[in-house]
Amino acid sequence: MTTETPETRSATRAGGGSLARVLAASMVGTTVEWYDFFLYGSAAALVFNKVFFPTTDPLVGTMLAFVTYALGFVARPLGGIVFGHFGDRIGRKKLLMLSLLMMGGGTLLIGVLPTYGTVHIWAPVMLTVLRLVQGFAIGGEWGGAVLLVAEHGSPQRRGFWASWPQAGAPAGNLIATAVLAILAGVLPDAQFLAWGWRIPFLLSAVLIAIGYWVRSSVEDAPLFLAAKKRETHTRMPVVRVLTRYPKQLLVCVAARFAENVVYYVITAFVLVYATEHLGLAKSLILGALLVANAVHLVVIPLFGALSDKIGRRPVYLIGTVLTGLWAFAFFGLLDTKSTLAIGAAVVVGLIGHAAMYGPQAAFFAEQFDTGVRYTGTSVGYQVTSIIAGSLAPIIAVALLDHFGTGYAIAVYVLFTAVVSTIGVLLSVETRHVDLAAEAA
Repeated sequence: MTTETPETRSATRAGGGSLARVLAASMVGTTVEWYDFFLYGSAAALVFNKVFFPTTDPLVGTMLAFVTYALGFVARPLGGIVFGHFGDRIGRKKLLMLSLLMMGGGTLLIGVLPTYGTVHIWAPVMLTVLRLVQGFAIGGEWGGAVLLVAEHGSPQRRGFWASWPQAGAPAGNLIATAVLAILAGVLPDAQFLAWGWRIPFLLSAVLIAIGYWVRSSVEDAPLFLAAKKRETHTRMPVVRVLTRYPKQLLVCVAARFAENVVYYVITAFVLVYATEHLGLAKSLILGALLVANAVHLVVIPLFGALSDKIGRRPVYLIGTVLTGLWAFAFFGLLDTKSTLAIGAAVVVGLIGHAAMYGPQAAFFAEQFDTGVRYTGTSVGYQVTSIIAGSLAPIIAVALLDHFGTGYAIAVYVLFTAVVSTIGVLLSVETRHVDLAAEAA
């Protein structure tokens, strides 16, 4: 059983009454920021290739749009290091407020950017700069959001509570996809390309205001405040992570590899595959993603709760194996062009992803001590973005262009699943780790 220290009891008592507010603050922020992030991914597949990168070859324009999409991922590890450094020293909350404003500001400005037809090369340049700001901000968002909950909640249900910020990802994607689906359904293509695509970016102002208001009402966990009072933090958290926790860091990077790749194949590249390769209507695939994201939102906490019962590793391995094998069925079902089959392909794919994503927050947080936890989790989570999520749509488009079949992409997904499976197998079970032990 988990050893309960005075700090654990204090954190549980102090966090118990405010846990609902902490969950709301954590989840609303991640929902807003992932709404912004996924909105860009969807727009890159459907719009940006035409208004910022017009070429004679649709796939080339799409690939260029996804290059700017990838740059956001490149900035994420830097954001994780910077936000993690100050988050471990001065607190989680202050950095989370800043990340929300940076992400939201970048999204609003994208909504008013001039297109290639107006300012030519400066349009994609400005888009790229704003994408880098988005990536930097979200690089610091994830670690702080999950730790805000993980360090408040009880150890026995940490996997469940920490999975709720994770559910902010499908919630944000659900809202972004819903808005795009409505606009694509009610506006002719010409109007959607001319001005309709800007509306979802401008609407983020409302979500940002709500997120900022909710986050301003919570405080850092007593567990972190106790560690800060004892001055257990380090001057250079990233150096300590690299020298003291190299194995744990590699476990996080490897474990996230398949999770990151498969998610962007299912939610971003699938739009390209369905519309450009299969010639299907945008509304069909957006509708399938709406249903899948709703299911995803529900099952993530369920897998988090399951990891509290049987362990983080077994649940995570269910996800790596399922996604690796399902990739072949995924493209086979898409190729049928059947609405029901496409829906099943996306739904089951995201269920497999949820088995990894649900326990991931607690699993990663349990790898590091309080003095470097923000930095360790952020770097472990975000560094994978460069080699996984950022390249996934680009690699998928290149494979499709070269081989002309989705099964080549399925092989790519299977490879990532093998890497993640090995990484998780090399780790140790952490569900009984007491986050307050080192602080005491």
